[in-house]
Order: sequence, then structure tokens, then C-alpha cells
Amino acid sequence: MRAVPLIMTIFSVALCLQALPQNSPKRRIPCKTPQNASECYWTHGRITIGNGTPAYRLWKIGTQRILGIYSGPSTYHDPLSLDNEDPDFPANVEKIWSPRVYRPLYGDFEVCPLAPERAGFMRPVCVESAKNLFVDRSLLGK
Repeated sequence: MRAVPLIMTIFSVALCLQALPQNSPKRRIPCKTPQNASECYWTHGRITIGNGTPAYRLWKIGTQRILGIYSGPSTYHDPLSLDNEDPDFPANVEKIWSPRVYRPLYGDFEVCPLAPERAGFMRPVCVESAKNLFVDRSLLGK
């Protein structure tokens, strides 16, 4: 009979722990900074991995613009950084998407430009946050 109160106590504690706010891990590298915050904007797009530099690219759906993804201002200007091959993404992106399986990620992305726009070149950006995410599992196998 002692098992019933113990089970109820464990169940109650588990429910209380679920109700606590879950803090998402901090980014390793800041994307939005006081210097670039005013230039950050939301765009609907598709992130894929490609061959070349940078490897991660965001197509702004409805346009012909491709943005190159880096972790943030501090890594974009570092010529010794391999950041272009493994940028820091928001926690909710890393939770549902693994680019190594070569499936596109669609969603709304808050991007912060890291350099001025130049015609004919990928504009370097970092992804500050994301919402309405969808991984296209119909391509390249299940």
C-alpha cells in the first residue's frame, strides 16, 4: 500500500517539472549584435547544404536571391574559421534538422546581414531565429 502514495508523489513531481520553463541553450556565437540589430529582418525561405563556400545557403522563396549562412559577425571576418562549413543555428533548427541527410528545411527565418548587398554575390548572413519550420522528407529517400 505504500507504493500508491509513492507513485502519486513521483507523478506529481514529474508534472511540476514539465511545467517549469525550458531554457533553450545559448548560441555559441552571437548573431544579432547592437551593431547589426537594426538590419535584421524576417524572410520565408529554404535552407540547404551545397558544394562550395559557404556550404549552408538560404533561398529567399519568391526571389532569385541566395544568402550564405555563417554563425555571426565574429566568424565571418575570420579567414581561419571553418564556420562556413558548420554555422551555429538557433536551437529549434538544430533540434529538428540535420543537414547531413540533405533534406531542405523550410520556414520563416530572422536573418542578420554580415556585409552589404552586392549584385551577383551571395550576401553573408547569420540566422538569429526561426519559426514555422518544415523538413521536406519527400526528397532523397525517407
